[in-house]
Amino acid sequence: MRVLSIIAISWLVWAAAAAAQEPEQGIIVTGEGRISMAPDMAQISLGVQKTAATAKEAMDNVSQEVAVIIDRLDALGVAARDRQTDGFFLHPVQNNRSVSSDQPPQIVGYRAGNTVKVRVRDLAKLGAMLDGVIETGANDFNGLSFGLQNPAPAKARARAAAVADAMERAGELADAAGLALGTVLRMTEHSNVSRPAPMMEMSAPRGSMGDAIATGEVDVTAQVTMVFAIAPGLP
Repeated sequence: MRVLSIIAISWLVWAAAAAAQEPEQGIIVTGEGRISMAPDMAQISLGVQKTAATAKEAMDNVSQEVAVIIDRLDALGVAARDRQTDGFFLHPVQNNRSVSSDQPPQIVGYRAGNTVKVRVRDLAKLGAMLDGVIETGANDFNGLSFGLQNPAPAKARARAAAVADAMERAGELADAAGLALGTVLRMTEHSNVSRPAPMMEMSAPRGSMGDAIATGEVDVTAQVTMVFAIAPGLP
């Protein structure tokens, strides 16, 4: 009896492995849905960099400037939850020695920096916010991007469009092959992709920023792979 049980289990394992190796039957298609919307939020990474004779002086100068910038953000209505320290650094500054010099580089000062990531939920205030932080000492900008505060509705529409696209593709393939499209056997959603408006590289601009910013659109996409059975042919 034990031998029979082992044989039965081995057969089941072999059958499962064989089934897993068999190619999937039916019509397999991948559909994509894309929804483009005007953004309602911006994100910018800004900061301050300072060079001084000592490390403490460099860090103190940066901290003072950032504190003033935070105060300006408060005055502009940027909530505390919409700003976050994104990074800081401190490193020595060395003098430039020629290749032929036998003397090692010497430390002549220190450079410090602090970066803050800021979300702006009212795009009408974006230009004023940029002007304000520049006026108060921000001199390091790592880019500006746009997005959606609540992307869920756009993602739902993108999913529906992806399913409709997949079903249309499957129907076209079935018609071209003279087949009848059957029921859906399997459907897999791939990761939703939110493509923000391109990031703008910035470097301490002069003048008002309000007219220099184009928000564009944000693309939200979804992909689904669907497997359809092939229905029995009509008599």
